[in-house]
Amino acid sequence: MSTVEAPHRAKADRPAEAPASAAAQPLYASRQKVYPKRVFGPVRSVKWAVLALCLALYYVVPWIRWDRGPGVPDQAVLVDITNARIFFFWVEIWPQEIYFLTGALILGAFALFAVSSLFGRLWCGFTCPQTVWTDLFMWVERWIQGDRNARMKLDQGPHNANYWTRKGLTHLVWALIAAATGGAWVMYFNDAPTITREFLAGEAGVQVYFFFGLFAGFTYLLAGWAREQVCTYMCPWPRFQAAMLDENSLVVTYRDWRGEPRGKLKAEGVGDCVDCFACVHVCPTGIDIRDGQQLECIGCGLCVDACDSVMGKLGRPKGLVAFETLKNLSASAAATAGMAPGEARFAAGMAVRHVPRFIRPRTMMYAGALAVVSLVMLGAFLMRSTLDVTVLRDRAPLFVRLSDGSIRNGYTIKIVNKTREQAALALEIQAPAGIRMVVQDVENDARGRPLLTRRADGIAQYRVFLTAPHGMRLHDDTPVTFRLLDAQGRAVASQSSNFLGPKS
Repeated sequence: MSTVEAPHRAKADRPAEAPASAAAQPLYASRQKVYPKRVFGPVRSVKWAVLALCLALYYVVPWIRWDRGPGVPDQAVLVDITNARIFFFWVEIWPQEIYFLTGALILGAFALFAVSSLFGRLWCGFTCPQTVWTDLFMWVERWIQGDRNARMKLDQGPHNANYWTRKGLTHLVWALIAAATGGAWVMYFNDAPTITREFLAGEAGVQVYFFFGLFAGFTYLLAGWAREQVCTYMCPWPRFQAAMLDENSLVVTYRDWRGEPRGKLKAEGVGDCVDCFACVHVCPTGIDIRDGQQLECIGCGLCVDACDSVMGKLGRPKGLVAFETLKNLSASAAATAGMAPGEARFAAGMAVRHVPRFIRPRTMMYAGALAVVSLVMLGAFLMRSTLDVTVLRDRAPLFVRLSDGSIRNGYTIKIVNKTREQAALALEIQAPAGIRMVVQDVENDARGRPLLTRRADGIAQYRVFLTAPHGMRLHDDTPVTFRLLDAQGRAVASQSSNFLGPKS
């Protein structure tokens, strides 16, 4: 499936241009501002519901509390940079478990591929942050400045008090929304009530104000000014989303077999399209869906509502612009080839429509990838340990020869405890007989084994030395194993390393 690379604008929105040679054409065309018109209909209602849900989740989630016990943040969703944790309700991700975040991103990518294969650019048209916030900013603009014609008249008219009042109020509301967006973002990395109080009192850190300004500024710029240019020129997704589509994907399309040739309502021998440009005037990117699939089309479906409204007023069947598969489009065009416009042509075109095939090799491949990644992540999550031990052997020097001729190796042991419990664990080694172990600054149990205390919900670090007596015959690389034992003598964690000495 191909996309059109050059941006299109409707004929009604293009100023008349004099013929010019190719050599006289500018390399870069200036932006033609888009004035989307208000539209009502089922698609618009779904978009309002999705917009409200997305905004509510974004702004409200940082304020949700989740009790994890004393000494632990009670914010349900928090990226705790200070303690290097990610909290998501009952899930706590440590730096050593960053692969869970990687897996979640992979799942999101495959889900996006699957949705695009089934329903086209559903993500772009309904849930993309750029679409959601741009839709919100456009609503504010219409609320203050009026609908399409009123905004065009305001921009083309004199810059008087009315002009500056409406424009200033619009940008003020935009700035407030952008500020709320930037403020909500920093709350995901700090306790929401605390950072709000510190922010308003001027007591927050420099980095908090920096990221607040960064996200507020980009929200204001991208949703208020750049708008469709983000989708057309900045976002990489439209460039390769066509690879996810096939002839069975549901996409927003114009049924040209029914609408062409275009003409006035009472003209003879014309299709259902009356060339009213209603579909163009509501498009947030300013394209004409009747030109076919285009890079700028985000699949929002507002043109469907606009066209259905016109068809309803004219007493003609709805669905001239609809969510349709290219397979049905081609089949209907073939079935109605050579037929005169009218009821017979419409009936013939609709009769050959096929039910979209949601189960096909492409979607099965994406579903399989989603299932595999989900099972792997679920298995890793269920088998994740709450206690890990890491042994780091000193690299410089590799070993030390003591004054009595014995050989000593130094190690650093880190105990990662992901629970809220603090307890002492006995340390023992599995090594050739004769090798002695000493741990700095710890006590021993009744059997002479060092007791290492695991920090509650933290990392404890200890220095350990292994010494082989003079004359002991060892390989230059001898394997050793460190084991942590609980009060009942059960091994709760172990880690292998090696003991180095001079070459034989």
